Amino acid sequence: MTPKAIQLLLGAPVLLFAMVAHEYAHGYAAHKQGDDTAKQLGRLSWNPLRHIDPWMTIILPTVMFYTTGMALGGAKPVPVDPSSYRNYRRGDIIVSLAGIATNLAIAALLVPAIIALGYLGRVMPAASETISLVQLMFRLGIFINLLLAVFNLMPLPPLDGSHVVKHFLPPRWAWKYQQIARFGVLILILLLMFGGPVLRTWMAPAVWLDRLAMDLVTPYILLTPWTT
Repeated sequence: MTPKAIQLLLGAPVLLFAMVAHEYAHGYAAHKQGDDTAKQLGRLSWNPLRHIDPWMTIILPTVMFYTTGMALGGAKPVPVDPSSYRNYRRGDIIVSLAGIATNLAIAALLVPAIIALGYLGRVMPAASETISLVQLMFRLGIFINLLLAVFNLMPLPPLDGSHVVKHFLPPRWAWKYQQIARFGVLILILLLMFGGPVLRTWMAPAVWLDRLAMDLVTPYILLTPWTT
């Protein structure tokens, strides 16, 4: 099995979990803001089958991984009804940023988890290969969650960042801005296919944070065939 195939095999469940956590966070935040649409439709769930979209969750990440080395994708958006929020503006911003905050939190928590696994592997050398495999998955998890967080901050409707930006625009501009969402998926596909320099510039903070995380965890990575 090639290194790229191994990375895909290990990264797929990590990416799926990151996307499910992102959507669950939207639904949970909406529930806290007074909207139970996601809960009523059974989408306030950790069951990945309820969130998988064939194109966004499976096909797009796989194609991107083999063509660009990055795996971006998404789950089926959790349905929300902003008109049910107790405070529309505040609720919309909180719900929109909830998924991004969750991905950043997961990435941050994986750093001490990798370090703890490193200590565990040193006191349990017989299990070092298995532990190093989990470390590799967690390393991929840091990068994937950072990518999802920064990507979704992009102010392109219907991405999460656009739901924040619209509240700082004059009403007429905000309405016109939201109309872009009709072409959002097409624009995203064109951006992923032809907007390499723009995308790399936007994603630079994710790459920088990932390098910072790697500097922190590298001394604790167990040296096994999985990690060398």
